[in-house]
Formats: sequence, structure tokens, C-alpha cells
Amino acid sequence: MKASGTCVALPFLDAMLPALGESAPQMPTRMVYVYAPTGIMPQYWTPTAEGRDFEFQRVMKPLEKYREDVLVLSGLSAHELAAPLQDGAGDHARAVASYLTGARPRKTLGADMHAGISTDQVAAKVLGAKSRLSSLELTCETSRTVGECDSYSCAYQTLAFKSPTEPLIPEMNPRVVFERMFGDMDLSGSPAQRRNEASYRQSVLDLTMQDTMSLKRELGPTDRQKLDEYFTCLRDLEVRIAKAESEPKVDLPPGVQAPPGVPVVFADHAQLMFDLIKLAFQTDTTRVATFMLAREGGLRPYPEIEVPEAHHSISHHGGNPELVEKLAKIQCYHMEQFARFVGSLKATPEGAGTMLDHCATVYGAGLSDPNIHDHDHCPTVVVGKVNGKLKTGQHVTCKQGTPLSNLHLTMLDVVGVATDKFGNSDGELNFLTGV
Repeated sequence: MKASGTCVALPFLDAMLPALGESAPQMPTRMVYVYAPTGIMPQYWTPTAEGRDFEFQRVMKPLEKYREDVLVLSGLSAHELAAPLQDGAGDHARAVASYLTGARPRKTLGADMHAGISTDQVAAKVLGAKSRLSSLELTCETSRTVGECDSYSCAYQTLAFKSPTEPLIPEMNPRVVFERMFGDMDLSGSPAQRRNEASYRQSVLDLTMQDTMSLKRELGPTDRQKLDEYFTCLRDLEVRIAKAESEPKVDLPPGVQAPPGVPVVFADHAQLMFDLIKLAFQTDTTRVATFMLAREGGLRPYPEIEVPEAHHSISHHGGNPELVEKLAKIQCYHMEQFARFVGSLKATPEGAGTMLDHCATVYGAGLSDPNIHDHDHCPTVVVGKVNGKLKTGQHVTCKQGTPLSNLHLTMLDVVGVATDKFGNSDGELNFLTGV
């Protein structure tokens, strides 16, 4: 649906069935990776039992209600990609740059950076051809793209690499993401130019409402309800983004800047971004997304959960119980936001199931205990059966030293982008699939 240069995609409606044939249509498969920064403490994450009767530890507890859709993987390693070896300092930079690339980043502060194409971008080359945007790259904590970050180029502070030398910098401003998805705003200008242009633009919904009302008259009761729910969600996002843009500035640690339009409270910000991902999937605007909840080794504090110190500072806890507890609070807080996203996908009917059934959804980190920079036990959970292709509802411990890239290779296969090799993989995790 278009009006005045603005495009609004629609969710799948029953009225579309006649044009697609008598049988139920094939729902699109999506891929989303959510990255938890600066490690996850193993004692609050790793189940002690294997198989179907595993228990949810403290950090993963918010996912317990979705047990049958959850697949916990232990033992995946990124050691040869992210450990110091001959490169010395920079574990945090290597953790994030290698996470989805399966490649060891070249240590440099200059333009000669080199990693590898990331899993999401391999998928985007195929799945992205079927949607308006090939992929979305999001974050809740900004990072400069030049200069030094953890003794590496700051350009490595991203999950997504279009090629070994082309990092895709994640966007943290929900307004910019919204405009990229649905609007006609010029995103190449400065923040001031964006704000100036936005002040002269009407709501996306206002521009399309006339066409919407015309369409509704031709739909049945079920489709009208779906359309009402969808546009209510879209309007709610616009209102929340506009509210965030009017919030007062907050004092942040030295070196950290929040652009206009970003909510002060992390949970509000994260939920806006998760809702935008869901909306992008619902409208088939994209089928691939990556979301860094915050920078790896970042400085963000979380005063709303009584953690006023910078995340990275307390991650080197040295066994101090007070710091360990604060670190656990952050990790639980991050997981709570992800669990809400999972619940939203599962509550959204789609085809013969739910939106969650058609998503390959991975939540993980490039570090276990950040105090020792443990790259050998990358915390990983996959949520969603991916059209019945994954054996969920269990905890599986992989053979020691199994490359994290083996999971990425498997995920590419289950979303229909089969390839023989990815990064440093040495085979698929075939025991996880039902095909």
C-alpha cells in the first residue's frame, strides 16, 4: 500500500489465499541472531542435565514457559577465532567480529580490516532477494566506527559483514529503522537534517488510511480484525518512537553518546527494536535480522536495575560476589527482553502455526565467563522449530571443541540456504535436525 512515496506492506491475510491456490501457502522462513554482549556467567546459564528434562538456570529462566520451542546448546567453541594466540589483547573485539563470520579478525586500527562474510549475510543473499530489504542490523548501544576499540578498529563492533572487508554498522535509532522500513526519509543526512525532515512528515498511517479503509470494506471479519491489530501495532510503534524523541537527555559515562529518538531506559529501547524486527517479518519487509543488545565490552550502565557501573568494568569481577551478582542482573535483564520477543512471535498466528514456528532464532554470546575471557563455551540457545526442522525441547552438549560455525552452517541449511562450508566449520550439527 503506497501514498505520497510511503510504502506500507501488509500482513498475510486469508483473502490472499485464492490468488495463491487452494492449499495453505508456504510461510516465509526468517533468521534472526540476538547477541548478548560481554559474556554470560556459566553457573547462571548452563543446565546440569541433558536431554528433555533439563532445568532452566537463572539467566535462561524467562524462556522456561517456551520449553518445547527451546534448544539449548553447550560446548560450542570460538577459541581459535577469538582467543589471544599471537595477537594479545582484544578478546572482546575478536568475540563479536568472529561470532557470525567464523573468521579470525585481522588485528588492525586502519582501513586494512579483514574478517569474513557473516552467516546472516550469506542468508540475506538468498532470502533477501524475496523481500524489500535484504537484512536489518540493529543495536541498543552506539559505537564509533573509527579509532580504537579494545585494541582493534572500532569498525569490528558489529555482527554483520557483507564481505570480509565490509562491516555493516548496526543502527540504534528506532526512528531511522522505522523510516528505512516504511518511510521515504533521506537517511544519508545528519541527525539535525533528519529531525527537520521528520517534522514536516505526516504519520505513515495517516498517509495510507484512505486506502486502508477502502481495503477493509472488501475483507471478511477475520481479515478485518487482523488488519486492525496490525495497524494498531504500527501506530503504537510510531507513538513510542515519537515519545522517545521527546524524552530529556540522560547523563552517560564519558565517551558514550545517545542520538535523538533513543529511549533512556534500556528495556524500552530494546522492546522498540524487537517490535520493529517482528513488524519487518510480519510485513515481509525483510527475512534476516541481527540485533546486538549492546556493544561488546561496552560502557553502558543499568541504573534501572541498580547497576550504575559500566557493564565492562564489572564483567572483570575477580570473583567478587557483589560484582558477580550485578553482572547476573544485567544478563537476566537482557534475557527478559528477548523472552518477551519470543512470546510476541509465538502469540502471532501465521499460516497453520505461529510466527515463531517459521523463525530460526538464536540468542548467544561470544564469551562465557568474561572475567577469564572464556571463548571455549559460547552460551547458545535456539528458539523455534523452523517449520519442524529442529528438534527443540532439549539440552544438548556438543563434543568439546565443536566450532560455533557448525551451528551457523546448520542454521543456513534449515532456512533453505544450504552450503558445504562456513567459516571454520567442520560439519553440520545433524543430530539437531529432524530432516
